[in-house]
Amino acid sequence: MKILSIDPGYDRTGVAVLECDENSEIKLLYSDCLMTDKKIAFSERLMSIAKNIERIIKKYKPKVCATESLFFNKNQKTAMMVSQIRGMVLYLAAKNKMMFFEYGPLKVKVAVTGYGKSTKDQIVKILPRLISIEKHINYDDEFDAIAIGLTCIAIESKSWNISKKNYKVS
Repeated sequence: MKILSIDPGYDRTGVAVLECDENSEIKLLYSDCLMTDKKIAFSERLMSIAKNIERIIKKYKPKVCATESLFFNKNQKTAMMVSQIRGMVLYLAAKNKMMFFEYGPLKVKVAVTGYGKSTKDQIVKILPRLISIEKHINYDDEFDAIAIGLTCIAIESKSWNISKKNYKVS
C-alpha cells in the first residue's frame, strides 16, 4: 500500500510517499518540502502546490492520503490559509479515489515516539530509527510528512487487505 502524507502549509508543504508491503516492511519512496514564493498571490501558491501534489500522485499512484489535522493558533489568517491548502489536498485525494485520514499532532507524536509531548527535535531524531531516510532533509515540514505517513500505517494498516500480487483496499 502506498501512502501520500502531507504536512499542509502555504510557505512550505511537507510531502512524503511511503510504502507498506505485505510483510509490513515500510519504505520511504519519496519526500520533499514544497516551497512557494512569498511574493506571488496566494491563489498562485495554491496552484503551485496542487500541481506538485498531482505530479506526485501521478508518479507514485498512492491509494491513501494522510495529513495533519488543523489546530488553530493565535494567527487566524495563517490558519485559514493552511485550511485552504488542506481543502485542496482533500479534493485531490477524493479526485484520485484515495482513502483520506487525518491525525492531530498529539496522535502523530504518540505513534512515532510513544510520548504525546515529544518535541520536534525528538521526532526528527527518532524517524531515521523507524524508517530508512537516505537523503539530507533541511526542513521540519518534510520530517512531519514522514511522521504523518508512519502514523497512518501504524493506525490504519490492519484494516487494509494487502495481497502479494497487488494492493487492494477493502
